[in-house]
Amino acid sequence: MKAVGFLKSLPITEADSLFDVEVPEPAPLANDLLVRIEAISVNPADAKRRIRTAVDTPHEAPFILGYDAVGIVEAAGDAVSGFEPGDRVWYAGDANRPGSYAELQCVDHRIAARAPTTAAPERAAALPLTTLTAWEMLFDRLQVPVDESPASVLVIGAAGGVGSITIQLARKLTGLRVIATASRHETADWCRRMGAHHIVDHRDLVASMRELGWETTDYIVQYADTAQHWDAMCELVAPQGKIGTIVETDERLDISDLQGKSAALCWELMFTRALFQTEDMYKQGRILDRAAAMVDDGIIETTETIILNGLSAETLKQAHAMIEKAATIGKIVVDYGN
Repeated sequence: MKAVGFLKSLPITEADSLFDVEVPEPAPLANDLLVRIEAISVNPADAKRRIRTAVDTPHEAPFILGYDAVGIVEAAGDAVSGFEPGDRVWYAGDANRPGSYAELQCVDHRIAARAPTTAAPERAAALPLTTLTAWEMLFDRLQVPVDESPASVLVIGAAGGVGSITIQLARKLTGLRVIATASRHETADWCRRMGAHHIVDHRDLVASMRELGWETTDYIVQYADTAQHWDAMCELVAPQGKIGTIVETDERLDISDLQGKSAALCWELMFTRALFQTEDMYKQGRILDRAAAMVDDGIIETTETIILNGLSAETLKQAHAMIEKAATIGKIVVDYGN
């Protein structure tokens, strides 16, 4: 089958940073769905893994990236229940396995769900990874109550893929006042469209929050630069509040800054459940089921802003180049044209 892979970590401008390749079709394991992919989205995780995983030692075989997909089930393993060939499914995949830059992919059925019926594949593909990340961040890590409890959340990196769906989930499913960071008119407008109540400038976060009348906030979710915003987050988090981040850092952070407030720091990695085969990994399938229903019911909207066409190294290089500029609003998706 056709796929796009890489062997060595190279700048995206290099010819072999990503290349077209033919690889054997995958065979489903007992818990797997074999999916013919219709569309994917490209995430910062794709670019990070391309840049970091083969700096000194190349991969022995072409490494296939890709952590979002919508496609049609072609076959299922012996232990699979609830899915049949012909079902359209969506998922964010497993970082331990070959990704979705390919015509066919195997995925554990416990982390997949039927895709929304009202959104075309290239639109639905924008959501799985970011929805799982945002949902787990809000409700599993920070344990935000799903009710009308008065509280507030500051979303840093709000106009990106995860921030966009975090705003929607917080606005639709909780009583949180949503404060979103944005420094440009277009990003501010996007965040308001997603449902943010207030906009603040991440370039001087504390002062911007103060101007808005906020001394502290109950929850902070950080999707941009943990080290850059650390001091501001420690100052702005409320006593007994919680900070959640998805962005790793090589810089040393003084977590004792949170001690006086008895504040918590929580990490979220959407791949954790699949990586460690946790007993509750099935919850990701349930989250995606719920999200599909919310899309079909018009409660949340898809977040694609750029649609590229065709499974090819050329197309995916274009997507990686845009991702690496770190100025994308919403999500970049690729329609395979099946």
